[in-house]
Amino acid sequence: MINSKCLFQGHGSSVRCFHISSAMFQALRTALLPRAGCSFWDADSERSYQELFDKLDTNNDGKVDVAELRAGLKKMGMFRHGAAQKIVLTGDQNQDGCLDFTEFTKYLKDHEMKLRLTFKSLDRNNDGRIDASEIQQALAELGIEINREAAQKILQSMDIDGSMMVDWNEFREHFLLYPAFNLEEIIRYWKHSLVLDIGDSLSIPDEFTEEEKSSDVWWKQLVAGAAAGAVSRTGTAPLDRLKVFMQVHSSKTHRINLIGGFRQMIMEGGLMSLWRGNGINVLKIAPETAIKFMAYEQVRKGKKIETHKRFIAGSMAGATAQTAIYPMEVLKTRLTLRKTGQYAGMFDCAKKILRKEGAIAFYKGYVPNLIGIIPYAGIDLAVYETLKNTWLSYHAKDSANPGVLVLLGCGTISSTCGQLASYPLALVRTRMQAQASLDVSDQPSMSSLLRTIVAKDGFFGLYRGILPNFMKVIPAVSISYVVYEYMKTGLGISK
Repeated sequence: MINSKCLFQGHGSSVRCFHISSAMFQALRTALLPRAGCSFWDADSERSYQELFDKLDTNNDGKVDVAELRAGLKKMGMFRHGAAQKIVLTGDQNQDGCLDFTEFTKYLKDHEMKLRLTFKSLDRNNDGRIDASEIQQALAELGIEINREAAQKILQSMDIDGSMMVDWNEFREHFLLYPAFNLEEIIRYWKHSLVLDIGDSLSIPDEFTEEEKSSDVWWKQLVAGAAAGAVSRTGTAPLDRLKVFMQVHSSKTHRINLIGGFRQMIMEGGLMSLWRGNGINVLKIAPETAIKFMAYEQVRKGKKIETHKRFIAGSMAGATAQTAIYPMEVLKTRLTLRKTGQYAGMFDCAKKILRKEGAIAFYKGYVPNLIGIIPYAGIDLAVYETLKNTWLSYHAKDSANPGVLVLLGCGTISSTCGQLASYPLALVRTRMQAQASLDVSDQPSMSSLLRTIVAKDGFFGLYRGILPNFMKVIPAVSISYVVYEYMKTGLGISK
């Protein structure tokens, strides 16, 4: 349940809130227009636009650039990452990188017209005011269920006169210098906030609006995410190989520690052997992402869905993608564990597996892998939602933007919890994938392998290799985030 003094912008597994208190509005009006007796944002008053423009134009050159606008928004407590750039980009008609007064005025008037349409869509009974029930209804249609108390708190964040109703002037004052204007944008702050790749691809896929899908934004987001995953996996490949090495070869009687594991791998194959299996691990990102995205869109049929339905749809999409690319997972494990000279490459590996073990070998460990999707995706989503809503409830006081550290922290913790819950199944999957027995009858089942591991190594034997797995989380998250942001800039979807 969402409960915060803010206007929520929910989209899929990601939600942000826009929180500007009534007290802040009063302070803002006093600071910007100390001698005005009426609301500052008078749509018919050229003077009000001129006074705001003068306040923002700190160097008095008759123009407002991105830096001045950003500083002005920060001073007003209305800063959001990317807002100043978007406003200037939208209003800059002569492409000089600044807004003169004419461009500034035109932008505000055009923006007000769009805000008016949004206000009317919220005002269901056409009485010129928005009440708590109308906010509840509007958010429910976008898949966000909130109680009346939460709706009233959202209302309070916009309500200047204390009437528990928001009229057009209050609504306009709240959003005039925020570049979003439609309802989906106004309740969507944490959307596409980050793409984290920590080596496993079992999380719920992101959603895209119809507008994004009709443009080129959606595929650029996917390309940026895939590139981030490729660089991240390559950067952390030695730790990933050590994890798989420990999962398969470490036991109570043959313990392998971090230093000992790296030493064994380097002595056997040299320094470059630490990257064995990385090529196919990177190669499978593209088909898995594409299949998961298409399957997810088919399941939800383009509709906004609640969190629990999103979990089901995401799990089904993940299962579809894993089924399609699973042979690549088996190849990745075999190539990661190979000894020097064992395989000439991924095609040679596939050919030898097919000839010696048959096609069924490409689906060894498939069952525990499929079952592992449920705890991973479910816990990842639940923890992320809990952390996000906790932060929104207690810390979103002066800024809509939670900051990079909060976003990365929520994503990292939730993904790590998901991995922790599904790790025993991942270990069993890896051991089943690694067994190259010629006789299918010799292959242990998932349940018998679990019993054998617990009997020989105890419960914690199910977590062999968890240390290098956790060690790669922070560098993987950091690398994927940085590359993702650079890719978005390069592809023109982040200014």
